[in-house]
Amino acid sequence: MAKIAEAENTNKINLIGVGTTIEGNITSSENIRFDGVLIGNLSTKGKVFVGQSGKVSGEIRCKNCEVEGVVEGKVVVEELLSLRSMSRIYGEIKTNKLAIEPGAIFTGKCDMGGKKGTIIEPDPGKESK
Repeated sequence: MAKIAEAENTNKINLIGVGTTIEGNITSSENIRFDGVLIGNLSTKGKVFVGQSGKVSGEIRCKNCEVEGVVEGKVVVEELLSLRSMSRIYGEIKTNKLAIEPGAIFTGKCDMGGKKGTIIEPDPGKESK
């Protein structure tokens, strides 16, 4: 019987450099650093890093994400989304954990970590005035 080895995490990084513009969708199983311009969707099982000169107009789906540049669209992150002080996000965020540095700009809707139906009800013994 053949034994199937699990793929090791090699921490490979796909780099989209300054001066590069891509129109279309990108799908990867590795980490991506984006310093160029993407007009389309970006999906990876790894981490996405949008550098200071990076701009994404579309949807980002990934495990973790760190943003220093501009994102216009939806950002869906399984674990941690970090917005650095120079980042600008215009659109919708859905993540488990969110870290925002002072100076970051976020305009849109945020859905973070909670499950529907977990709203804390007021204490019935206390009356509101």
